[in-house]
Amino acid sequence: MGKLAINGGPAVRDSRKNPWPKWPVWDQAEEKHLLEVLHSGGWSYNGVKEREFNRRFADYIGSKHCLSIANGTITLQLALEACGIGWGDEVIVPGLTWQATAASVLDVNAVPILVDVKDDTWCMDPSAVKKAITPRTKAIMPVHLYDGYADMDAILDLARKHNLRVIEDCAHKHGGEWDGVKAGNMGDIGSFSFQLSKLMTAGEGGALTTSDPELYEKLDALRNCGRRPEPPAESTDQGAGFYGDEGNFIQSGNYRQTDFQAGILLAQLERLPEQNRIREANIHYLNAALADLPGVAPMAHSPKEKMGACFNYSFRYNTAKFKFLPVQRFREAMKAELGFELDACYEPLNACALYAPHTKPSRYRLSEQHWRAVDPKRFDLPVCHQVFQESSVCVHHAVLLGSQDDMDQIIRAIQKILDHASELQ
Repeated sequence: MGKLAINGGPAVRDSRKNPWPKWPVWDQAEEKHLLEVLHSGGWSYNGVKEREFNRRFADYIGSKHCLSIANGTITLQLALEACGIGWGDEVIVPGLTWQATAASVLDVNAVPILVDVKDDTWCMDPSAVKKAITPRTKAIMPVHLYDGYADMDAILDLARKHNLRVIEDCAHKHGGEWDGVKAGNMGDIGSFSFQLSKLMTAGEGGALTTSDPELYEKLDALRNCGRRPEPPAESTDQGAGFYGDEGNFIQSGNYRQTDFQAGILLAQLERLPEQNRIREANIHYLNAALADLPGVAPMAHSPKEKMGACFNYSFRYNTAKFKFLPVQRFREAMKAELGFELDACYEPLNACALYAPHTKPSRYRLSEQHWRAVDPKRFDLPVCHQVFQESSVCVHHAVLLGSQDDMDQIIRAIQKILDHASELQ
């Protein structure tokens, strides 16, 4: 029997007797909102809860407007449409992100231009963005990935210089800040996801934030079958009809959220600041400890960041310090010691099974030129591949809601594997 739990030794933590924090977190607050919606009969969109959530989330982010949307994929698509992006246009996206970031560009008939990331943040490299800009470029879509932030100073500078829109993918950054400004309030539009694993969740759902009144008007119409936005009102009468029903403002479909989801999100928003405070304290504690351990390194963070908004706590693994133990084996050994999953980062989009435009020729083969342009394999993403294959370790944010003793166990597990890596050769 070896010393490591994966080889039959005692684990650092028996997670059956001492379970890690669970996700999602909910209590009577969510239940109260759900029952109020149920009894109101106003289950659909633009209800009491949705209007309240839109106001409160906009205030929290610091934007003038917020719109609740069906999910965090449609949010990106509607943001692109509101910016007038479509056929013949290019949008620059990072090669390391969930496939929806790039797929939303495909779905407005534009071309996603995949750029490499920085090896110490895993967010888009501004130098790669600069090289990718062409006369056809219309927008940059930075992703604040896991516990990192895209370099918004550099990205916004490039956008201003080339007259480009900036659409922030903030699916991992509810409440995070860059230089005192919250994520979702730095670009033209911010996009948020409320899918089950996210920092705020209603199971599914999304939101768009903007301070541009023209973009807000278009976004509101796009989410609601193209109807002209309703005038501001406190009325909750769902049978009152729509402002401007005589003719659509813009062609669109139904991308609305229900009032049940908005009710859950009101409760989730209440507890988010305290949860982010706990996550931030644990991130700082872990980063300080990892900086002193050979073979692992915390992600790089700018002094301008507030790190509390963290979807996955991530760190970098150096196989040479662990007797050339592959990172996948390291993650398996960590799971055995601690009792929770540790994952790789997202697959690079030029080799991602879920991002495969050429599986849908009826949708994307608009011309032979366009067909070639949307082939993700044409992009070179060496840093994305190095991170995915060799060095990424990611832990879900629920773990960060634990105590400092819990964080010490994570550190002890890393040290234990470092001390006994020869067992896994």
